Parts: sequence; C-alpha cells; structure tokens
Amino acid sequence: MTSRANALLLGTALLVTFTTGTASRIFAISLPSIATGLHTDMIGISWAFISYQLATAALSLVFGRVGDVYGRLSVYIWGIVLFTASSFLCGVAGDIAQLIVYRALQGIGAAMIQAQGRALAMDASSEETRGRAQGLMTTAHHGGFLLGPGLGGFIIQYVHWRAAFFFLVPLGAAATVLGFTYQRRRDNPDAGAPRGERPAIDYLGAVLLVGATLALMGILDRQFMEWLTPAWRVAAVAGFAAFGAGFLWRESCAPSPILSLALFRIRMFAFSTVTLLLVSVVMTLTVYLLPFYLQDVLRLSPSFMGILFLSAPVFATTLSPLGGVISDKVGPRIPATAGAMLFALSCVLGVYFEPDSHWALPTLVLALGGLGTALFFPANHTALIASVPLEHRGVATGTLYTMFGLGNVFGITVGNFLMTLAFRMHSGIADALPAAEDTAHFTAALQDTFLVATGIGLVGVACSVLRGAAGRKA
Repeated sequence: MTSRANALLLGTALLVTFTTGTASRIFAISLPSIATGLHTDMIGISWAFISYQLATAALSLVFGRVGDVYGRLSVYIWGIVLFTASSFLCGVAGDIAQLIVYRALQGIGAAMIQAQGRALAMDASSEETRGRAQGLMTTAHHGGFLLGPGLGGFIIQYVHWRAAFFFLVPLGAAATVLGFTYQRRRDNPDAGAPRGERPAIDYLGAVLLVGATLALMGILDRQFMEWLTPAWRVAAVAGFAAFGAGFLWRESCAPSPILSLALFRIRMFAFSTVTLLLVSVVMTLTVYLLPFYLQDVLRLSPSFMGILFLSAPVFATTLSPLGGVISDKVGPRIPATAGAMLFALSCVLGVYFEPDSHWALPTLVLALGGLGTALFFPANHTALIASVPLEHRGVATGTLYTMFGLGNVFGITVGNFLMTLAFRMHSGIADALPAAEDTAHFTAALQDTFLVATGIGLVGVACSVLRGAAGRKA
C-alpha cells in the first residue's frame, strides 16, 4: 500500500473522529434548546441522549467482530453513511419520539465507526509510527471536544438548534467520499476473511452481549432503578446475571465467538483493558463531581467554570501526538503508566479541597487530567490493539470503546455512591443526600470520595505496570 493511500486512510479516520467528538459536545450544549423546540421536558430529552449512549456501548464490540469478518473498511464507510443520514434525520425530527429513534440510529452508526476507526488508523501506520497515529486520533477526538461547545453555542444562538445536526452532514459526506476514494485506490480489497474461509457471526453471542450491556447500564443508572418497582429491580439484576453468564458460556464454546476469551490470555491485552476501565472510572468521576464543587461550593460563575474546564482538552489536544511519539520510542508501558499516575495524582489533590480553596487547585486537577490523557490514551490504545492478531483488531477496538463507555457509567455511579455514603457519615443523617448548601459536610464527602478514587487510580497504575514491556507483533 502506498504512503499516499495510507495518508488518505489516516486523514479519513481523523476527520471522522473529529466529527463524532464535535457532535457529542454540540448535542450536549443543545439539549435545552432542543427540549424547548420539541416541547418536551428534561426526562424526554434525556432519552435522546441515552438512546445514543446505549447503542454505542452495546454494539461497538459486535461491530468490531463484524468488521474483522467482513472487512473493517466496509463497515466503517457504511457507519459513516448511517451516522450522516441519521444526523440529517435528527435535524428534521418533528417530535421527541422521532428524535430518540434517530439518535439511536446515529448511535448505531457511531458504533460501526468507533469499532473500526483506531484499528484502521493502525493499519495506515507502520509499526514504528503506531503510537503517533493513535496520538493524532486522540487529538482529533479532543479537538472536537474543545471546539464543539463554542461552535454549538454559536449555531444555536445565530442559526437554529436544527442546524447543529445539519452541520454534521457535509463533514460526514466529505468523510464518505474520502472513504470510498481510498477503497478504490487500495492495493487489496477490503473483504475481511476469504469468502470460503469466512467464519459465521455468532448472532446468539451478540444478542447475549447486547442484553448484558443494556441490563448493566440500567442497573448502574440510579434514576432508572428508582423508577422501577422492587420486583423489577430484582428482575433487572437477574437479567444481567443471566445474560452475562450466558454470554461467557456461549463465547467459551462458540466456533467463532464475538469476543474470543483466549485474547485475555495475552497479557498486554488483558492488563491494557483493565487499566483503561479503571482510568476511565477515575477520569469520569473527577469531571462529574468538579462542577458541583466549583459552582456550588466555590461560587464560581458558569462562564468562568467553562474556561477552567478548557484546561484538560487543551493539554489533551496539543500533547497527545507527543504521547504517541514517546510510545513509539520507548513502548507503551512507560507513557501509559505515567498517564495513569497523573490521573491518580489529580485525585490526591482533590483530597485537599476545602470550602475556601482557590480555584487554581481544581484547575490543576483538570490540567493533570489533560496531561494524563495525552500520555495514557495513545499509548494504552496502541498496546491494546497491537497486542492481538491482525484478524482480531476490530474486536480489540470494540473492546476499547466498550470498556471506556462502561468506565464512564461506573465513574458516575461510583461518584454518586461514595458521595452519598460519605455525606451521610459526616452529617449523621441516615437518609441524607449530598447537598452543597451544607458546605462543610459536602466538601468532607468530596475529600473522602477523591481518596477512594486515588486508590482506584493506583490500582490502574499497578495494572499498567503489569502489562509487560511490549505487545505482540501483528
């Protein structure tokens, strides 16, 4: 394959990653305007957000396997087509029910994209530049995070909230053209396994995996569980146990499993996966809790708080390529472990939060998280994907996004649980819920929560060290 073709593939992957990152932030900032425009409430619009998250979390691993069997590039391009078309449909949605359905379709397209994107970026790079490619992918993703809020706010204020969806259409169309152009120019067809040797998709395993993922995310959603009756809560937990056990049984005996359990015998893959989950928990917990401390305890304005929150994506966007280069030079273990240590250190600083702390302290927490992102994610993603045989890279990429999504859910759940437990302990009220009006006890609960988060982060550091010095040569 020529270097020009490789550059075209990597450029396509970067554009799509930037588009999906931008889309997530534009939608988040558009929520109030969309709710008003479609005459719905907070609960209704939240389902438009949840439907997308459920689709990506439940299907990324499945589409990773589909890409390994039928060809990653084909799944990737049609994922872009679906994401682009559903973005247009979101823009013309007539009511909240339509928007929820179209957002679910958009999430399916995103799952097809995510499950192939980083594997294709690795395919487009040499063994010596894999880390650099993953660093550029992280830069593109966080670049979308950085520009999305401001861009979304401008579009909503001066055009219309529907234009926030229409804005994604030309970007998706451009990426589709680039993808098909690369597909025509590549030396070998993207057909996955040879047709006569192509394994069948384990549809039963896929159904069990989707069921287990949806049940787990429902169990971890506090509002959803409170909405259920006690009997249905028991049924939800039992359903997760049944789906989860069924999936593990199926994958252990299926001739062509969705997720080959043998991959977890690869030390680099297994420990990179666990480290990603733990770091994602710590990162999400921090980003979730800090706004309450900044706005409700330190009394900072939302606009100033937004400026402080730029520190993390600025560092992540500008320094991720450097993190990838370091990974190429010394291997993934050192930069990934250093990044995990920075996340743990940011939680240590959270232990010292006080009701009258200077805003510079939480800003330093955010900045350390941005530096940790630049070092950890390019190196860890390189280690995770490169450690498996070539025919399993789609599954590895799907595993990556599944673990990251679960880490996000776990981070919010663990943060809520720890804050509630610690607040009740400090306030002496058995049924109290964390309230920033009780500044002293709220801050004390925050300190305890970050202390536990530090422990989670240190376990992640240990797992990163245990991954070994080098991955499998694909």
